[in-house]
Amino acid sequence: MANIKSQKKRSITNLKRNAVLSAEKSELKTAIKAVLTAVAANDKEAATKAYNHANSLLDKSLTSGMKHKNYVARQKARLSKAVNTIA
Repeated sequence: MANIKSQKKRSITNLKRNAVLSAEKSELKTAIKAVLTAVAANDKEAATKAYNHANSLLDKSLTSGMKHKNYVARQKARLSKAVNTIA
């Protein structure tokens, strides 16, 4: 543990931020899995709804700096391609 007061405060801040980022990453992964699950079940309506939610979370992850723009673009393309395969 740190001895300097500012280092102690920084350590606590880092723990809080880590918890928030972990939750956001988990939510994003869950949203992506929901799209793929709906596609596997051939449920166009549910897949579209889940895709819109995942798209929103991907955009938020980009603006917050959590994910890189190429990752976000790749996931959006991958998910839209999957949703469009449902007849």
